[in-house]
Amino acid sequence: MTGLVALDAGGRVPPFEQVRSQIAAQIAAGYLVDGERLPSVRALAEELGLAAGTVAKAYQLLEEAGLVHTARGAGTRVVRPAEVPDGVTEAARALAAAAHDAGLSADQAAAALREAWPA
Repeated sequence: MTGLVALDAGGRVPPFEQVRSQIAAQIAAGYLVDGERLPSVRALAEELGLAAGTVAKAYQLLEEAGLVHTARGAGTRVVRPAEVPDGVTEAARALAAAAHDAGLSADQAAAALREAWPA
């Protein structure tokens, strides 16, 4: 992982977001592959000269986005997102448009999708 994250100390983007976005971009580009282990929070924080909490926040956001998974004892590993079939993407766009037209929020649309999800 060394060298995959480069901080812009004078930039306007917070360090946690720089770490998050750069790792997400590396995953999207295929430079970080499914199952690849990321450095520990402490190791990356030390390498970048950041507080451990800053890197932990970036990792948490990556996990919430489904790009990594952290398991005690196994560390944080890349989870390459599955390809979404075109038909599903089109259906999602149709749902988003219909929900928007009906005045629903994204959370309300997601709740409707969860209710319709087969058991």
